[in-house]
Amino acid sequence: MLNKHLIWLLPVFFLLPGVVRSESGSADELVKNVTSEVLTILREDKDIQSGNRQRAITLIETKVAPHFDFPRMTSLAVGRGWQQADAAQRQALTGEFRTLLVRTYANALTAYRNQTVSVTPAPRPAAGNEVVVRSQIKQPGGQPISLDYSLAKADGGWKVFDVAIADISLVTNYRSSFASEVNSGGIAGLLKALQEKNRRLATAKSPS
Repeated sequence: MLNKHLIWLLPVFFLLPGVVRSESGSADELVKNVTSEVLTILREDKDIQSGNRQRAITLIETKVAPHFDFPRMTSLAVGRGWQQADAAQRQALTGEFRTLLVRTYANALTAYRNQTVSVTPAPRPAAGNEVVVRSQIKQPGGQPISLDYSLAKADGGWKVFDVAIADISLVTNYRSSFASEVNSGGIAGLLKALQEKNRRLATAKSPS
């Protein structure tokens, strides 16, 4: 798992790309333009700050989740085990992984406090429709932490399929634990493990 001291970053990277939906302009321009708006929401929403998990979940579900490519993220996280899953199992895995991410970041959302984000213009890809948008999280009294988004452009606009925090890839980070579950219990075992994680997150207390 990601270092526990980086958990407060998760809501930030999960929120910022949520507005990357326009067909015009570059991904980095869109992320940069909306950063101040999103950070304002985080600073001013008293319900989220007081630990209202359902409000945080609703915010993520309505503004963010539609702009992530969860099927691709799930297949990357599961890795070689994805080939063992049939269509129904892949759909179930994607749903559980989506729920895991939403609940994880909703629970962590209240930990965000006064960080700022700077976005570096992304180089234009020589070919294809994928790009990495690089940014830094700056916190008072601490060293900047890199936060990089991998996005692909599809019919509906830009969608995020991976995020790296301090050079740690989200999908790669989950891959080893998912592989262990598949090795010990197959796809059914991984599904059971994800369902259990989601049950625990549903009743977990928000971080202070």
